[in-house]
Parts: sequence; structure tokens; C-alpha cells
Amino acid sequence: MSELLQLLKRGNKSALLAAIINTIISIIKGIAFMFTGNVAMFAETMHSVGDAANQFFVFIGSALSKKAPTEKYPNGFGRLVNLVLLGAVLIVGIMAFETIKEGYHHVVHPTESGGFIINLVVLAVATLLETFVLFKAMKEILHEIEVEASGLQVFTKSFANLGKAKPATKLVFMEDLVATLGGLLAIIAVVISRFTDFHQIEGLASMLIGAMMFFVVGRVFLDNAAGVLGQADEEMENKIGTLVMEDPDVKDIQGITVIKEGEDLHVELEIEVDPKLTVAAADDIKDRLEEKIMAEKGVVDVTIEIDEEDEVMSWKERSGSAAN
Repeated sequence: MSELLQLLKRGNKSALLAAIINTIISIIKGIAFMFTGNVAMFAETMHSVGDAANQFFVFIGSALSKKAPTEKYPNGFGRLVNLVLLGAVLIVGIMAFETIKEGYHHVVHPTESGGFIINLVVLAVATLLETFVLFKAMKEILHEIEVEASGLQVFTKSFANLGKAKPATKLVFMEDLVATLGGLLAIIAVVISRFTDFHQIEGLASMLIGAMMFFVVGRVFLDNAAGVLGQADEEMENKIGTLVMEDPDVKDIQGITVIKEGEDLHVELEIEVDPKLTVAAADDIKDRLEEKIMAEKGVVDVTIEIDEEDEVMSWKERSGSAAN
């Protein structure tokens, strides 16, 4: 039990905060829907329920993925967060389908909803809370990639560096971005429906919110399917390769692979050195490089093989092709 609590403390904080806030929001929206019968509110309720469940699973998965390797699982549990996220998107997918289906029924058979003030207040409060969670996710992205920003730069830099974020943080960001936009869309639909005879707008808003949820499902599925398979991190490969080539005793890099498993990076490296070096000197080079590479954020293990120099510059060809 104590080990589990220690792991939970290391879980993704953005996901936990988002799960708590979305649980509160979903309860408030659900009560409002019971009183008003507004289909846009139904869509937002389904959206918040899906987000809350999803983000809770993400928090658990991100925590358990940090469990230390065991004899049975020597490579660790880094990919567990990807597996959990793949399961979590199924929940969002189901909620998205129900949202689109309910919206379609309202478009075909439009009805005027009541409780205009209740809907407006609940949606406004929920959107503000979603915006707060989205801002926290943006800050978490910048913290993970060690980028300083303030004011409007938080928005621009978090969008620009979204691809570098951890899987759990990226999911929270995308879900709450869609939730914030969905809240604004629902508010617009409620206002238009109240002051015009275009009551179908609430159903159309519900369908659009469901479509945005499906977009998140697709994006997250593709990202984490690659993570489960063991995706190579080309940016880190070039960064580590450059670092290694700065060592005066390294003549060339025959091969380098950086595999991303959840939030962990596994590095495999094959270098060339002067064939006249002693075994002890080569071992010192290996230890020195391991220490430098392990200092890079996210790297959990390094495997280095040493070969004699063949006078064919493989790394120059690699870096040249990457730059093109």
C-alpha cells in the first residue's frame, strides 16, 4: 500500500486536477440538464463525464508507469501510460457518439428548452473552470520542456511545443481545449435558441461538440499507438548524437536509437574509437558518455557498444540527411 501511495504521488498533477474539476463540472451540468432538458447542456454533461473518467485513468496510468523495473518486467512499465490512454479514449469515443446521436435527434425534432438563465450561468462557470485547467496544462507543458514564459507567451509557446509534452499532459491539454471551445459553442447555441426560432442550433452545437471529441480520440489514439509499439525519438537521437560527437575520443557513431516508452527514454548507442586505445581507456569513455547521456531529461537507461574506427563517417551522413 505504501508503494502504491508513493507511485500516486508521482502521477501527472495536471490530469488529477482536471479529473477533480471535471467531476464537479459534470455534476453541475447534469443537474442543470435534468431541470432544463437542454440538448447542448446534455452534450456538455457527456463531455465532462468522459473527460473526468478519462483524466482519472490518465493520472493512475502515469503514476503506475513510474514503477521500477522488476525481474519479470526488466524494461520497466513506461509504456503502461500509453496503454491506459488507449483504453481511456474509448470512453471519450462512446460519449462522443452519444453526444452526436442526441444532437441529431434534436435537429430532426427540435424543441424549445427552458431554464435559459440556469443554462447560461452553469455553462459560463464551467467554461471558466475549463479555461483554468487548460491554462494549468499549458504551464505544465512549458515546465516539462523547461521553457520560460509569461502572459500571452504561455499560450503561444505551449501550442508551439505541444508535440514535446508528456502523453498525459498532452491529453489533458487537448481535452480541455476542446472542452473550453465546446462550452463557448454551447453558450452561443443557447443564446441563439432563446432569442430566435432556430432551436435546431442546440442540436447542431451538440453534434459539433461530439465531432471535436472524436478528433481528440483520433489524435490521442495515433500518438499512443506509436508509443505502445516503441516510437523512436528522432529529436533526442540527434541531440544525444551531437553530445556524443563532442567527446574528443569518439571518432564516429555507427548507430543510435532512442526509444520512447511513455515518459521514459531508452538509449542504444554504437560508437567508434581509436583501435589503439586500451580496454581500460575505452571503458572510461563508455562510463563518461553514460554519465552525460543519463543527465538528459527522461533518459532511464543507456546501452553503449564500442567498435574500432573504420574511417567511414556514418554520423555525418546521418545528421546531413536529418537536416534535409
